[in-house]
Amino acid sequence: MKVKTLREITDYYGRQLAKGAFELGAIRLSPSEPFRWASGYYMPIYNDNRQFLAKASYRALICDAFSDMIESLSLQCDGIAGTATAGIPHATSLADRLNKPLSYVRSSSKDHGLGHQIEGLGSDGSYHGARILLIEDLISTGSSSVKALEAIRRQDGLCDTCLGIFSYGLSAALDAFTHLEPSAMYHTILSYDLMIEVAKEVGYITEADGDALKEWRDDPFGWGERHGFPKEEK
Repeated sequence: MKVKTLREITDYYGRQLAKGAFELGAIRLSPSEPFRWASGYYMPIYNDNRQFLAKASYRALICDAFSDMIESLSLQCDGIAGTATAGIPHATSLADRLNKPLSYVRSSSKDHGLGHQIEGLGSDGSYHGARILLIEDLISTGSSSVKALEAIRRQDGLCDTCLGIFSYGLSAALDAFTHLEPSAMYHTILSYDLMIEVAKEVGYITEADGDALKEWRDDPFGWGERHGFPKEEK
């Protein structure tokens, strides 16, 4: 059986995932009435992949996509790690599918107890050189994903690949991964460009909305100001 290319996999699963995201409200698009993010910036898109947990069919779809991506990329992994908290459910499904050890990575170490940042390791807190695949839900600037990857490396894990559900496609994310030493890579089931394409196909947004969303990606933190939605300071 011929192994599918990564493009074939992400196009097949990405289209289904985009439609599911619109159905469940995991992705909301509104260039004319943008969302205020926690940072105070107004953005035309809001993403909450936790909505996929509501349906077993979408959880299975995400696991199928990750499994096919692993095969297509010829990834060798001894264990699966999920980012806390949104990456944990999908990392769990994938680890169960592959019969691999599971761990998860917090954004920082606990300030009580044993002070662990990573859970699921043995008593000595080490991966012992195991090859670890990181599972993320959303990759925006890449900062949180890279911090999780670095935490795995500090515990003697070999981690150079992150698979995610969705990415905004920001250049900052690519920079964050390539500037690691050694560098790492990431791939997502659904890309930003495909999301816009599907949104237009199903009539969720207009061509003008699509243009506004593409403009946002080029300058996400300046987009609101240019469109009359200045940042609101906390």
